[in-house]
Amino acid sequence: MSSRASTLLHMGTANQLQVVSSLTSVSVAGVDLPIADSMKVLGVTLDRRLTFDDHVSAVARSCNYHARAIRHVCQLLTVDLAQMLACSLIFSRIDYCNAVLHGAPSGTIQKLQRVQNNAARVVLQVPRRSRANSLLQELHWLPVEQRITYKLAVLTYKTRQTSVPEYLS
Repeated sequence: MSSRASTLLHMGTANQLQVVSSLTSVSVAGVDLPIADSMKVLGVTLDRRLTFDDHVSAVARSCNYHARAIRHVCQLLTVDLAQMLACSLIFSRIDYCNAVLHGAPSGTIQKLQRVQNNAARVVLQVPRRSRANSLLQELHWLPVEQRITYKLAVLTYKTRQTSVPEYLS
């Protein structure tokens, strides 16, 4: 069994981070923990300012890889099958823990929106420069920001209306 080294991540505003910028490690119980610029927790990359730029870039990279793969075989698929593949391979990544992106800067959300737009073009086999709004409507896909809001609303509803532990409701 390999031991995994622990790291520490300072999070805060620019002013708060400026105060601790000279620190390279923190001693906890006699062990020096190095300070990281980012940390991956449950598949989500957290950074010092909680901008989620690294996380969104990794998600976009992965989704674009799968979109290219689907584009290569799309001529052999029906639109329904291509849509199912896009939902399985691309939207599962866009939607995973996207609730943490609520309130993220619009530029961050736009990266994921470009991925979704690209997926719609691939599924419907239209040119890469086609406008995406009508394609999203045709596929009945909510834009990314609305998907995040919808997911939060569903989570809130289920927490309030179902029999969950009292500390969650």
